[in-house]
Order: sequence, then structure tokens, then C-alpha cells
Amino acid sequence: MASTTNGTTNGTSRGTRRGSDGARGTAGASQAAPPGPAAVLPESYGYRVKKHLLGKPLVTEQLHSEKLSNPIALGVLASDCISSSAYGSEQMLVVLIPAIGVAAFTALIPVTMAILCVLLLLTLSYRDVVMAYTRAGGSYVVARENFGPRVAQVAAVALLIDYIVTVAVQAAAGTDALVSLIHLLAGGARLTVLDDDKLFITVGVVLLLCWGNLRGIREAGRSFAMPAYLFMGAMALMLVTGFTRYLLGDHSRIDVHTPGMLPMGHDTHGFFYGASLLILLRAFANGGSSLTGLEAISNGVSAFRAPQGPNARRTMVAMSCVLGVCVLGVSLMAHITHATPYVAQTPTVISQEASWAFGGGWIGTTGLVFVQLATALILYTGANTSFNGFPFLASFVADDSFLPRQLTRRGHRLAFSNGIIVLTVVSLALLIATRGSLNALVGLYAIGVFSGFTMAGAGLVRHYWRLREGSWRAKVALNGAACGVSLAVALIFAVTKFTEGAWIVVVVFPIGVWALIKVNKRYREEAAALAAAEAGATLPAAGRQEVYILVDRMDLAVLKAIRYARSLRPAQVRAVHMVVDAHEAKRLAAQWDRTEVGDLPLEMVECPDRRISRAVLELVNRRTCEQGAQVTLLIPERNYSPVLGRLLHRRTADHIARAVGKLPDVVATIVPFDVTEAHTPAPGRAGGSGATRHEPGARRA
Repeated sequence: MASTTNGTTNGTSRGTRRGSDGARGTAGASQAAPPGPAAVLPESYGYRVKKHLLGKPLVTEQLHSEKLSNPIALGVLASDCISSSAYGSEQMLVVLIPAIGVAAFTALIPVTMAILCVLLLLTLSYRDVVMAYTRAGGSYVVARENFGPRVAQVAAVALLIDYIVTVAVQAAAGTDALVSLIHLLAGGARLTVLDDDKLFITVGVVLLLCWGNLRGIREAGRSFAMPAYLFMGAMALMLVTGFTRYLLGDHSRIDVHTPGMLPMGHDTHGFFYGASLLILLRAFANGGSSLTGLEAISNGVSAFRAPQGPNARRTMVAMSCVLGVCVLGVSLMAHITHATPYVAQTPTVISQEASWAFGGGWIGTTGLVFVQLATALILYTGANTSFNGFPFLASFVADDSFLPRQLTRRGHRLAFSNGIIVLTVVSLALLIATRGSLNALVGLYAIGVFSGFTMAGAGLVRHYWRLREGSWRAKVALNGAACGVSLAVALIFAVTKFTEGAWIVVVVFPIGVWALIKVNKRYREEAAALAAAEAGATLPAAGRQEVYILVDRMDLAVLKAIRYARSLRPAQVRAVHMVVDAHEAKRLAAQWDRTEVGDLPLEMVECPDRRISRAVLELVNRRTCEQGAQVTLLIPERNYSPVLGRLLHRRTADHIARAVGKLPDVVATIVPFDVTEAHTPAPGRAGGSGATRHEPGARRA
């Protein structure tokens, strides 16, 4: 099999261009040059920019895993989950209020209780996950170990979608919290400029998170745990103050007819008549967004201190308790205060509750500012958890050859940079497509989340059914129930929110699974083809070695290719020009005759249809078939500045190398010549061209 432009031969040529001084010159040297002092190799402009933005590169030895104590792990890993209580109850009211009006505040409580029952069931299930599987990866690892890697791609796609939507939802909700604070501090006046600029703020936050993670910010330490504990403290302060105020006799309510709030529906027959089953299911589906992030601890269980399973289980229970208290508390406060969502989504329900609970004056303002800043901070921190989870999960899937292997590579600062960039691009596209609307984004949320819950429950059922140890029947029943409920919630969400954006996930989900399986099939086919040598394949006997040099003009790049060709000492060297323009061919022939290239003639091959790659392909194929020769095709390539070079010059060498590299007995080698450095005088030497600079190890043509 011939090597192509990105294969072994050309890869070596490209890779050694800047590796050492001798690497550039030895390719064209026929005699070793005397040793001399090593020249200072310049760094590319792009690398200098990267180092300025991201800092100095970290070496692999600096990669280490910091184990987390339970309190720190709760703050670090639970941010995504706990912060969802800031918008879960509001999303239920968004559905209920336009349908049944004031009765929505009564309906909110039973719907919340149903969600808490699901929370209890999933918590019991994930307690088993973190005990049975202490590797990072969560439901993906559970599905892979019990159903195989192909079925596990359902969990992979579910989690990847979840991480992407989490960035968009958490960032949008965090911005809503900040804008709500400004609205309330302005005395309730509508600041339409802020409403219009929310998307720009959210995009800026996502870009900032991307930059921070590319610099190597790690999801460990007190700094990342602090926002979660600030939010817990703020929620406790608001709920205690609000309920105390209510119990002391303050039964005042927020005016539900305030301009800008969602219009009230009509409920003339009482709650159970006014709310149809579809409305309740839609509200339940929206409220299911409160449970997102529940799998975060199972995804990061390997970060816990030993014993990892029991510590992760305790932290899981603590996280679920905090989430349950916050969701129930916000719903009860909404029931008491009649806090109503706005059409513009700001001020938020939780900000209205905080304003009501703390009242006026500087003390009330201080409490409101504390709650809203803590809410915004934990929401943004929750978005940051995806920047840790998505790249790691993508690297796991890529290790299994279901995603491009570039996602397994650590970057400049030891982060999975490719995964971080992919997550940023897709989440920004999602934000821009929805204009940063939290209501629109929630429609995309829970399908991926509950699909992951479903796979985890099903995997545990198979796990315990296979082991049949201890109280396995009870565990099978528990996880089977968690699997069934999760699947039901995912279906409810898909049906009730289909027209509100869920159709995108419904369509993308199977396409994503299919794409991952196709990637794996391609990798397996390539591995099978490359494994022929291990199966006893033998190399064919080497034939007559010939070198062809493609000449499109007479310059230093061609002279370098000629020097390199002669250094290979083949049986024959042939210089070939593909004639596209007869006038230009005559001019080149005259110039060739005036150049001292020894006895090497320039052969002209007609190419009337201007398909240069095809003409070269036919030429070398005919030579190998008729003469049984081994052909090395040298393609001079002129390298220009990275940005303008791609705009001003064609990549013909790459196209030709890819075409002829598919032929047997043919090796396509690109011989690079850096035009930008040829015009830069070497330090301490005169001259501005490659001919007079004498690259180390090279001679004059």
C-alpha cells in the first residue's frame, strides 16, 4: 500500500521541517555538512498567540488526579444538579399559568411531589451505580459493561446531548438571574436593552468558560465548591425568612397582573376540571429539568477518596436531599407568594420570591443581591461542569473507537482541548438558534438526561440478574422501576414538548447513534486492513527504483526536490511537467535549459483536459504496470504564511499525493520549501534567499 500525503513518507517530511537544523537540509544533501552551532528555531505565530492566551505548556508529568473529600465533592460535582432548582418550579408555572390561571399555584404542589418521587427512585438507583462501577463514565460505563459497546452508544449520545444542552441552559439561566437582579433593583422597571442583550452576555460567559478550561482550570478544590455552598446558604436564608414571615401572619401576594407577566388562563370549574392530563404532563416534563445533573457524581466517582463507592453514595444522598428541599421550598414559596414568570423570562420566579421574603430597605436589598449573585454563580459553575464532563466522556467514547481519536489527545495545558472546543461551538450554536431563551432550551433538555437514566437502570438490572448475589431481587426490582419511570418521562417529554423543540433531539438522537456506530465500523475496517502483516502477509520483492519529480515552474523548491531525489540514489530520476498551457511549457523548457541541473532532461506530458492529478495517476500507473518499477513521486510544495497562504495558493500537492498514494508500488512524498523563511536572512549571515543562505546540510544546486 502506497503512503499518501498524510501517511508515513510525507508525514516524516512535514514533521521534520522544524524538528532540527539538519532535518531540513539532509533531505537535499549528497554529502554531510560539517557540524556547527545549533540555530534558534523560530516558533510559529499561531503558537506564540496560543502561549500568550493559554499560558506556558504543561508537560505530561504534571498530569495528576486530585482526590476529593465528601464536602468538597458535594460542592464540586453537585453544582449542575442543585442549581437546577433555580428554574425547575418556574418551568412548571410557565405551562400551568396560561392554561389554568391562579389554580396553577395549587397544581404546582402535586406536580412537584411527583417529581420528588422520581428523584427518590433515581437516587436509590444511582446509589447502586456508584457502588458497582467506581470508574468515571456513569451510565455509559454501565451500559458498555452490560450490553456491549454498540448499545452503549445510546447512553453516549444521551450524555453528550445532555452536556451540550446543560451549557446552554445553565448559562442562559445564570444570565437571567443577573438581569433579574438589575430589574428588581431598578424598582421593577422593564429595561428592554438588557432583555435584548442577554444573548450577548450568555455567549460571552460561555466563551470565558471555554478559555478558562483551555488554560487547564480543574474541577477540584475549594474555589469550585464555594458557589454551591453559597447557593445553599442563600436558599436556606430565603426560605427560612419567607416561611417565617408567612407564619407570622404576612399573607401578602405578588400582583399576578403586573405588566409583562404571563397572561392568566381561566379556570371556571376548579383545578381538576381546568387542567387536562396533557397540561399536567407538560408541566411534569418541564419540572423534570430539576433532576438534570443527578448523574454527575456517578460520572466523577473515580475522583473520590477511598473507599470511593461508599463516599460517592453518601455524597449522592446529600445532593439529592439538598435538591429536594430546594425544589419543594421554591414551589411552596411560589404557592404562597403567587410569583409569576414574565414573558421576557426576567425577573425570575426565584428573584421575586427573594424580593418578597426580604422586603424593602437596605437589609432586604442586601439579601436580594446575595441570593441572585449566588444563584448566577452556581448556574455558571453548573455550566462549567459540562466543560469537564463532556471532554472526558468524549475521550472514553473515542478510546472505544466510536468518535474521532483526536478527542483523546490532551492539549497545550493537559486539557482535552478538542472536546472543549467542540462543546463550545455546538452549545453556542444552540444558544444563538434559540436566542438564549431558557423556555426554548428546556424543551431540548430532559430527553437526553432521562435516556441516560434509562440506560443506567437497564444496565444495573442486567448486572444484578447476572450476579444473583445477596438481595439481588430487590435491586433488580428497584432499578427496573427506575428504568421504566425514566423511559416514561423521556417519552412524555418527547411527546408533550415535540413541537417546542424536542423534535430536534428526537431526530438527532438516532442519527447520533448511527453516526457513532459508522465511525466505529470505519475504524474496524482500517484496523483489519492494517493487520494483514500480522496474519502472515509478506512484502513483495522490491523492483527497479525510479523517482519522478513533478515540475510546474523553475525555482528553489524544485532544485531542493532534485537534490533530494539524487540523494536517494535510484536507478533513474525523471523530471516531468504536466502541460496545461503550451506557451507556459515552452517558457519553462527554455528556463530549464539555462539552469545547471546536470544531464536531467525535462519531460513534457500533455494534459489537455487540465486534470493534473488524473494525468499523473495514469503516468505512474502505466510505469509500474509495464516495467514493474517501484516509483517514488516527489512533489515540491511551497509553504507560505498560514493564513494568506491558504487563501492565495492552491493545495495541489495534497490532491496529487492523495490520488497517486492509492496505487501499489507508489510512494508519494511532498518536499516542503518554506517561502517565508527563504526571504528572511539567517542571523549572522548575508543574503535573503534559500540559495545563498545554505541551509545546514545542503549544498548549492
